Amino acid sequence: MQKQKNVLITGVSTGIGAECAKVFAGNGYRVFGSVRKEADAQSLKDELGDQFEALVFDVTDHEAVDRAAEQLTKVLDGEGLACLINNAGMAVSGPMMHVSMEDLKLQFDVNVIGLVKVTQAFLPLLGAKKDYPHHPGKILNISSVAGKIGMPFMGPYVGSKHALEGISESMRRELMLYGIDVIVIGPGAIKTPIWNKGMDQISTDNDFAESLQIFGGRVIKGTLKHALEPDDLARSIFNIFNSTSPKVRYAFVSEKFKGWVLPRLLPSRFIDRAIAKMLKLKRS
Repeated sequence: MQKQKNVLITGVSTGIGAECAKVFAGNGYRVFGSVRKEADAQSLKDELGDQFEALVFDVTDHEAVDRAAEQLTKVLDGEGLACLINNAGMAVSGPMMHVSMEDLKLQFDVNVIGLVKVTQAFLPLLGAKKDYPHHPGKILNISSVAGKIGMPFMGPYVGSKHALEGISESMRRELMLYGIDVIVIGPGAIKTPIWNKGMDQISTDNDFAESLQIFGGRVIKGTLKHALEPDDLARSIFNIFNSTSPKVRYAFVSEKFKGWVLPRLLPSRFIDRAIAKMLKLKRS
């Protein structure tokens, strides 16, 4: 079976998606990247030239996703996709007590429903059909440490990433029928705009004001000081894609023992007390 040299990456305007596009293109792959506006892709087009082509769609616009799948099918003209990297995402933050239903719905529309829609639309190009003539492709779903660990004031984002992890596991087991593997990438903090955007929208006009200030100043800013560079993560993602025996999930965390291993070993009630003390969430 012929191995394809085409990949699709959602959300390539900035951050992890943009760096993945550069790494794959630099290794000879033809990269198709989703952007919401044509202008967002211009810098990548200028840098990567014919190795990059933009697909303009928002993952929440299902008709646009279907049109993009039809467009790409015509462009590939019988070829398939070696990989789909579901990277597009956003973060809604704030106390769950005060999160609006509109914001919560948007969080899941982008990070969960949009991911599933994109996957469904492009699965035939990855090999989800009978008598597929090429080597089956892989799906890499970009999750987060938040897909396994729930911090306060990140409930919508945490919930969406927990959902992504569960769906990915079910999908991986279903798609064995076609030989398509599904791998979860779960990074910790990465130096991308997503966290500042998420924190900027939080209202502090409520009982959580002091805790939110501590969370934004100590937790988020402190974590970002040790955050991973997106280009380093992109190179790791490329290596995972090329692995002949990949794990089902990868964690990339700068302070791994403190930020990943320990929170999953300690009793949840112990962690609750530590967080309550740090963020002044204890009832007086």
